[in-house]
Amino acid sequence: MVKKIPMRMCIGCGEMRPKRELIRVVKPKEGEIQLDLTGRLAGRGAYLCRSADCLRAAQKSHRLEKSFSCRVAPEVYEVMLHALSEAEGDH
Repeated sequence: MVKKIPMRMCIGCGEMRPKRELIRVVKPKEGEIQLDLTGRLAGRGAYLCRSADCLRAAQKSHRLEKSFSCRVAPEVYEVMLHALSEAEGDH
């Protein structure tokens, strides 16, 4: 039997990709929105490609705000961009 690969949509580019290729952005019940590089943090999640361009696209079109139904501070995007660039360096 072939195992089904879970697919998720990137909120930046709108492309469907295997879940493992994407980075989860999570909003815990209490606390700041953050990148979940392990994919195990509790809270509401949205997915992004591992590229800064997709994060910028999501920021420009306010997709994180729509996904989490709250305002996202510009500093949060800066922290995520920094973490994303470090994660890209690991790959």
